[in-house]
Amino acid sequence: MNIRSMSTIGIIMASVAVLVSCGGGSSNKISTAFSNTTGWALNGKKGGLKINNRYHERIPPNMVLIEGGTFTMGRNAEQGAQTANSFQRRVTVNSFFMDQYEITNENWREYLEWTKQVLHNSPAIIEKAKPNVAVWREKLAYNEPYVENYFEHVAYRHYPVVGVTWEQAMDYCEWRTDRVNEKILMDNRKIQAPDLAAIKKSTDPNEVAAKYVFSTKKYYYTGYNNRNPKMKDTTKVAMADGILFPYFRLPTEAEWEYAAYGVIADQKFGEAENGHMYPWESTQMRSNSKKHQGAMMANFARGRGDLMGVRGNSDKSIIPGPVNSYYPNDYGLYNMAGNVNEWVLDVYRPLNELDVEEYNPFRGNAYEPIHFYRQTEDAPDKTVVQYRVDSLGRLRYKVVRAGKDIENYENDVKNFKDGSLQASNNPDLWKDSTAAKRNMSTKQMYNPESDQLDILASKVSDYSRVYKGGSWKDRPYWLNPSTRRYLDQSKSANDIGFRCAMTRLGTPLKGR
Repeated sequence: MNIRSMSTIGIIMASVAVLVSCGGGSSNKISTAFSNTTGWALNGKKGGLKINNRYHERIPPNMVLIEGGTFTMGRNAEQGAQTANSFQRRVTVNSFFMDQYEITNENWREYLEWTKQVLHNSPAIIEKAKPNVAVWREKLAYNEPYVENYFEHVAYRHYPVVGVTWEQAMDYCEWRTDRVNEKILMDNRKIQAPDLAAIKKSTDPNEVAAKYVFSTKKYYYTGYNNRNPKMKDTTKVAMADGILFPYFRLPTEAEWEYAAYGVIADQKFGEAENGHMYPWESTQMRSNSKKHQGAMMANFARGRGDLMGVRGNSDKSIIPGPVNSYYPNDYGLYNMAGNVNEWVLDVYRPLNELDVEEYNPFRGNAYEPIHFYRQTEDAPDKTVVQYRVDSLGRLRYKVVRAGKDIENYENDVKNFKDGSLQASNNPDLWKDSTAAKRNMSTKQMYNPESDQLDILASKVSDYSRVYKGGSWKDRPYWLNPSTRRYLDQSKSANDIGFRCAMTRLGTPLKGR
């Protein structure tokens, strides 16, 4: 055998070794250098799939990991009489991150200050970002000091923000996503810091929104790139790289309830223990630990006229208290009962638990076009998804078909399989959601105009959003995580705040 033949055999054997090492054998390790199914190199200089081998999970600021699992959502058996809107249902939630503390006045003031500095040409937007401090006013109470000071005074900097609507909370979540991801790109020298001097000089709010405001979606899906001129690498970060965080949002009702109980799954059966009345193990409102014997576990109203107790026997708060007050549950979350109620993502329906799916249950979907399958004018039906930048600098979309805007493109399924009596008689009633009859299907279900007892009918609508947790002025009944109430998403109160959540990507198990 000549030397050339031996060299050829050697090359073949080496190639086989690569293929075996990449995809064969009994090892449970998958190569990150070569494709385990083709043997081709990953991140090769001459082409091929580019993938981030340095990815590692990071915990978002102010958040803790909630490892998902199975639990019984809904009415607690020990609670006795309860409003008939919280029925028991076994469900499973995926792992997610949740804020350790409620969003504070200081957090909201940071958001408001950014809005004033960057969107200074848009007074209406600035006003919209302000909390409604008038929620403190009671006709027969002297609460003007709270109206004037609760939100702005430094003494209340770590108190939960109140007077914010569900819609405002959603705006904050999107703003927070953009600011956190903007800082990550700046720290990685991918983009430069906002030019505040140029922003201040600009007199055109549309220019500021389109040119100077960073938006995660705008960065991903458009040509926007405020890149760092000192860096030669002009490659943009992609969603697939795992460098930027997913989107902050409100927690779903199922996520919130699961996190509130804070029970670690049983290692033998893999299920969360059920039967807790509150986010702590005891059915009492005082601590039974030796170290904190008799201390109040939460901020709530003990009875009529008693929102605090007396000196030496007090919960130390007559209104909401600092967000790091009292004791965290087993997940490390503070004030999941009492202090302030909290908005969740879901649209309210009395029978949600009976209707929703078993996995990641949620009612309130209104689907946007999937960016991955973005269509062009070459599509058979001449449909194209067009993007625009709104007045807040965020990316929004519109769908154009054959040159005409489709106003009601979004697939709104809020009323799908609605559990009302009317929906049971007419299962297709939820589909009546045309622009001309917006919210009409829900009104027919819960507040029919033809009903002679209309004054007694429920005021549930497509804009009714769930809030949970109980507050500083609620009785212990409402501190049970299964209880639920609702309010129109455009309204606010002095006992409703919120905290953010974020989906955990990848394995649902901690440390895997």
